[in-house]
Amino acid sequence: MADKPQTGELFGIPYNFERPSVGRLLSSYWRPGEGMLVEKPFGIGYTLNLASWRSWLVLGVAGALLYQERASRAGDDDDDEASEPVEVIVDDD
Repeated sequence: MADKPQTGELFGIPYNFERPSVGRLLSSYWRPGEGMLVEKPFGIGYTLNLASWRSWLVLGVAGALLYQERASRAGDDDDDEASEPVEVIVDDD
């Protein structure tokens, strides 16, 4: 039985199933000379390059959107008491 490759590319998407190490993880997420996306140290696809200011901008926007969503959910819980059904009586004279 032939050994299957642990790293490579399939349809243009990189994969790496070698056993991860701390050094490889750190060097994969911090690559100052590369773009915003880098190959994942383990698994399939790409991840953010934390050495790029664009990655921090993306993380900040995602965090702000998450905060806004959670704040709006908390605000909706308070409005539930005020939005109870109201009985309307229509008089047909």
